[in-house]
Parts: sequence; C-alpha cells; structure tokens
Amino acid sequence: MSAITQPQRQSRGMSEQPWLPDLRPALVVMRREIQDTLRDWRILAPILFLVLVFPFLANFAAARGVAFVNQYNADILMERLFPFLMLVVGFFPSTFSLVIALETFVGEKERRSLEPLLATPLTDLQLYVGKLLAATAPPVVASYIGMGFYLLLLGLNLGWWPTPHLLLVSLVLATSKALVMVTAAVVVSCQATSVRAANLVASFIIIPMAFLLQAEAGLLLFNNFLALWLVAFALLIVTLILVRLGVHTFNREHLLGRELDQLDLSSGWQTFVTALRPQRGVKHFYRHELPEILKDLRWELVLTVLVVFAGGVLLGWWAVARFPLPLQYLSLDVEQLDLGTFARTAEASGLLQSFSAWGIWWHNARTLAGAAVLGLFTLGILALLMLMAPIVIIVYIVWQVPRVGMDPWAFLGAFVLPHGIIELPAAILATAQAVRIGAVILREPEKGGGVLGILRETGRFVKLFVAVVLPLLLLAAWIEAQVTPRIVLAFLRSL
Repeated sequence: MSAITQPQRQSRGMSEQPWLPDLRPALVVMRREIQDTLRDWRILAPILFLVLVFPFLANFAAARGVAFVNQYNADILMERLFPFLMLVVGFFPSTFSLVIALETFVGEKERRSLEPLLATPLTDLQLYVGKLLAATAPPVVASYIGMGFYLLLLGLNLGWWPTPHLLLVSLVLATSKALVMVTAAVVVSCQATSVRAANLVASFIIIPMAFLLQAEAGLLLFNNFLALWLVAFALLIVTLILVRLGVHTFNREHLLGRELDQLDLSSGWQTFVTALRPQRGVKHFYRHELPEILKDLRWELVLTVLVVFAGGVLLGWWAVARFPLPLQYLSLDVEQLDLGTFARTAEASGLLQSFSAWGIWWHNARTLAGAAVLGLFTLGILALLMLMAPIVIIVYIVWQVPRVGMDPWAFLGAFVLPHGIIELPAAILATAQAVRIGAVILREPEKGGGVLGILRETGRFVKLFVAVVLPLLLLAAWIEAQVTPRIVLAFLRSL
C-alpha cells in the first residue's frame, strides 16, 4: 500500500536482527563522556600525577632495590620484581579512575544532568554501553601510558627491558584488571542512590583486585607465565559476566525513581530472622525446604565445583612440576607409625590445636565461617580460593606418591576419601552460599539485592551452616580422627 521509506527499512531490519543492535549512538555517548572527563581538572590532575609521577617513584624504588641486592649477589630477585612494579604502576591509575566509573550514572543524577540524557531516544543498551566504554577508556589508556613511562625510565637507567612475552602478558593483565574494576563500578553506579554510597561500595571492588595483584607478584617471582595467562583469561570471563549483569539490570525508570536508600533496622532484622528460621519446623526443613534451597543454589554450586576442582588440579599440577618433593619426605618408616604419630604430626603443623574430633571440627568450621566473611568483601572470590587451597595440597601430594611405588588412587582412597566424602560436600555447600552472599551486592534491590538481600542470604547461610554443614563436619571430623588413621596404617603396612 504505502511505500516503506529507507529509515523504516533500516528500523525493520534492526528489529529482525535483535542480536545485532545498533551501537553507533553509544559511541556518541562515549565521545561526549570522555570530553567531559578531560575538561574536569579535578579528575584529570590526579590521574596525570599517577601516570607521570608514580613511574619515577617506582623507578627510584627499583634502583634502590638493585643497589641493595647487589650486595648479596641476588640480582635475579630484583629482576623478577621489575615486572611486578610495572603492574603496580598500571594498577594505581585504574583504581583512582574508579571515580569516573562510579559517577557514570549516580553522579549525573546528583548533578541533575541525567534526566535530559535519559529523555533521548537512546535505548537502555546503547546508553549503558556508551557510558561503560567512556568509563573504560581513560583508565586503560592511563595504565598503558604509566607502564610505558616506567619501562622507559627503567630501561634508560638500569638497562632492563622486558621480553615480548612478559610485556604482552603484563599489558593483558593490566587491561583485564582495569576492565573488571570499571565494569563492576558501573554496575554499582547503576544501583546506588548517591555518590557517597557508591564510593563506599568501591572497597568491594578494590580489595579483591589488591589481593590478586599480590598473587600475580608471586607468579611473576617464579616466572609462571601459564598461570598468569589463566588469571588474565579468568578476569576477562568475569568482565563479560559483569557486563552481562549490568546490561540485564540497567533500567532508567528505576535509576530516576530511587531517591534514597533508608536503613530500616526493624525490616532488616525481620528479613534476617525470616531467612534464618525454618518455615514449618525442623522436619519440614530437611524434607522440603532444604531441596528448594539447593535448587536455588545450583549455579553457585556448579561454579564452586568447577573453580575449586579445576583450579586445584591445575595449581597442584603446576606445583608438582616446579617444586617436587625430595624422596626422603615421601618415604615413611612404616614400622614406627602408630596412631600417636598422626596426632603429633598434625599438632606440630600448627593447623590443629589437637588431633581430635572436636579440634578438627572447630578448625574446619572456623575456616568456612571466615571464608564467608571474606567472601562478602571480595564478591565470593576469597571463599573459593580458601576452599581451593586444600585441593591444591591434596593434588600436589597424590601426584608424587607414585615416585615411591604407591598407587595414587589407593593413596587418595586411604588418606582422603573416608572423611573427605562427607567433609567436601559440606565445604562446597558453605562456599557456594558464601559466593551467593558476595555476589548479591551487584543485584538491584528490586531483584533481591541491596542490604536486605545481603541480610537474607546471610540468614540462609547461618541456617545451612547450623542445620547441615556443622553436623556433616562433626561426622567427618570424627571419621578423620578415629577411622582414617587406622585405614592409613592398614594401607601402608600392606605395601
């Protein structure tokens, strides 16, 4: 009937291909945001200071370090720390540039400049992506400039230049950390109601990145490039998850409608108690409520199992390849082994106050509870890492026992399986709920996030911990103290 104009055809083509949105308006938003950032000297001056001055401080520290270690012929130690200082130089501009990311939405809302932007025909996706790109570009570019300036100073003063492989992995790591911090900060800026609240939440972003920077220092010290690439890959995966989360939860009506988050102690306490208390008694909890909780936790459980076991196997294999145990530590005098030897060895390690069911139970319960607290401040990352640590140790030992003629599977079945088959599921359940607590802060309050969401998930953690995890840990501790040593003695004497 009526002719379809060219713009109508383009609009219809876009609607027929929702998987390929038009992001050209997002680039316009990005250009406008970057121009505004570069005109604000209060933001630009500190970034320039970190980019141009901090490399001089790092170069000065490197020169002093070289002069110190030369007295003890330990040049290689300082050379392994040069790349770490390069990562530090790239890390600091990114942390300060969180101010840009945190103010992308909530800052404009307080300045009354957000309403005209939201009134434009931009879609939520175009607006969010444009803001995200604008917040990402300055910290990444600042990191590159700072690292390049530091390397130039280091090369001219000390004659040290990185290898192409080292330079590439360092740039990828700096970019990955900046992307994670910025994308997480933009998500926080979408959900916060004030700049002050957004800045307070920034600690949940910086703390895990600071811990990760220390871990990267250890990997650089041992020149482990494979693990560094794995870390960079994991950071990119987290970036994609955060971008997906931000796009999914961004809503301009909610952004304009929320004025102030009020701290309602009565409502918060009621939310916590409701999540803590079984709905219809203890019997109903174990028969009906617990299966529903496990169903809600299915994705956190899958993530915990994948990260803990995959990461534990990879790190254990790397440790075996780089730091094999001397044979004398693997050889055991079976004739002198008895139950008292197990107790004395465990207590001498400093991990257990006493090798008894109560001592083991208290140690495991305290560790998992502490992991949950740390997970709250690190988006669940430290909770996963703390559970991964014993898996790494087990893999490290099991893969070396064939050197002394032991079957690794039989060794695993005797030393770990009797109590581990009960202890490990309990630890996985507690860690999965801790991950859920840490991740709920990124949800919007209307979808179960915010302070009430944290209190609700914390109450659920306490309920699971008391009703399921602690009894399983107590049973596993009794088996570990009373049954496992006898199985181990029988296994060793049968060799």
